[in-house]
Amino acid sequence: MEKRQKKPWDEISDMLHAGVSPDVIEAALSSLDSAEVLHTVFSMAPEDQRSLLSLLSPLQAASLVEDLPDAHAADLIEEMSVEDVAPIVEELASDHRVDVLSELDKADAEAIISQLDEEDAHEVRQLIAYPPDLAGGLMMTEFASYPMASTVRQVVEDLTSGEREYSLLTVHYIYVVVKTRKLKGVIRIRDLVFSDPEEKIGALAIPALTVAPDTDLHSLQEFFDAHDIAAVPVVDDRGMLLGIVRRRAVLEALTEKSESDSLKAAGIIGGDELRSMPVFTRSRRRLAWLSINIGLNIIAASVIAAYEDTLTAVIALAVFLPIVSDMSGCSGNQAVAVSMRELTLGAAVPKDVLRVLRKEVVVGLINGVALGTLLGCAAWAWKGNAVLGLVVGGALAANTVVAVSIGGTVPLVLRRLKFDPAVASGPLLTTVTDVCGFFFLLSLASLVLPVLSLS
Repeated sequence: MEKRQKKPWDEISDMLHAGVSPDVIEAALSSLDSAEVLHTVFSMAPEDQRSLLSLLSPLQAASLVEDLPDAHAADLIEEMSVEDVAPIVEELASDHRVDVLSELDKADAEAIISQLDEEDAHEVRQLIAYPPDLAGGLMMTEFASYPMASTVRQVVEDLTSGEREYSLLTVHYIYVVVKTRKLKGVIRIRDLVFSDPEEKIGALAIPALTVAPDTDLHSLQEFFDAHDIAAVPVVDDRGMLLGIVRRRAVLEALTEKSESDSLKAAGIIGGDELRSMPVFTRSRRRLAWLSINIGLNIIAASVIAAYEDTLTAVIALAVFLPIVSDMSGCSGNQAVAVSMRELTLGAAVPKDVLRVLRKEVVVGLINGVALGTLLGCAAWAWKGNAVLGLVVGGALAANTVVAVSIGGTVPLVLRRLKFDPAVASGPLLTTVTDVCGFFFLLSLASLVLPVLSLS
């Protein structure tokens, strides 16, 4: 019988436990492509992942950390010694360094920062003060800048000599500055290479497009949509060059935000989960939402219990209960999605609640009547009872109006109250549409119960 080949993560784990030389382990990882390396790490036990990071060279470990989600990387290094972590953090690009450290508790982050050299520590403390969804929080401080009086030859020789460290940056542009960091212009590398070697770069520089450190993620997205450049310099109100934001960093931030919002909407508290995380951490994050859901479902079920006699008399109503609540919920979720998008774009703010409510009521009335008519006709055709059709259709129409009104306004109200709309809008909408849907259908049926006696 042929012996089954070991998986890469089993091989790496065996090497770690056997005390194999770090060079051998690095060679084994180097034989895998980047996707395989990431899969291998995620398939290993957390303690083995930490052992691997401790064993690798700081540069190799940093390369691995940069491929991991920030929260996962933070979970790993949180349990490692500061002496092991600091050299790894030192090798990270400035933007990744801040992203990972900002996921840690302040005390843990500061313990690591204090081990960095003075210049890096000062830089990290400045960058980590910016929110992660602003230009200041997304920028990196590795960029190529030179004084206006430098010649093309001097700049090219410096870039190619290896005397300066640009390994963390794909150099597309050089930035022309005066007084160390006051931005005067920008030059594309290709234009630099084909210029007269004795030309002063100040004469070649063109005015640079810039953003402020408080530019938000949506504005950065719009900026890069409008301008075909790989990076934009970040300057303060004095025109001093603080860093650069890469197009790639903005795209990654947008993707992470979308993934986080999707997880939050699904009830993953914190908006971040991987199966490589500790089991109890994952369980706790899910239970936080599921426990609340039990209470909300009990509230909805209590409405049905209050109309038990009506349901017993007209058992056909039970068929339409989930249809009324589900269809209304779908309409409400559409309204939630629009409000969430408008909040992100800045097209709506919390004080727009009444304006949003008016617009959603109109849409709810139109869609409610249309959907109610369709469902009512289906109920009439099924049981041959027009009154049943009116009850079912009327309940769906009324609940649709309620659902889109709640769905459109709840995200704005939650934002005003400093709650995360991506987390709380879903459960509130579900509870309201269930409770109101059951109430409308069963209360209307109770009013005309004698006529609903179906043979």
